[in-house]
Amino acid sequence: MAHSGRRGLGRVLHAFGYSWRGLREAYQHESAFRQELALLAVLLPLAIWLGESGVERALLVGSALLILVVELLNSAVEAAIDRFGDERHPLSARAKDMASAAVLVSFLLAALVWGLILL
Repeated sequence: MAHSGRRGLGRVLHAFGYSWRGLREAYQHESAFRQELALLAVLLPLAIWLGESGVERALLVGSALLILVVELLNSAVEAAIDRFGDERHPLSARAKDMASAAVLVSFLLAALVWGLILL
């Protein structure tokens, strides 16, 4: 892709548009993203309420947000692989399984952080 020639704040604003579009696409096309967003809507207020310090709140919120970050990356991997068609290939399956495993690890991390802080 050719460089757009944008610099400074204009480049940042343009990049923000791509990011916003990515969030919209994930919301529209990925049910797992919508479910995790609903979970986040519950966890964020709980994190603010249950955290006893700024560090605890940051860890609780950050671990919950990390789930969304990893889900976005998982969805990107799946979309890139699916672009090439429905043909099964061992490397495609491996990439999708690894991306899915990353989502699972992000959930385990969040559960560990929440458990250590709240218990």
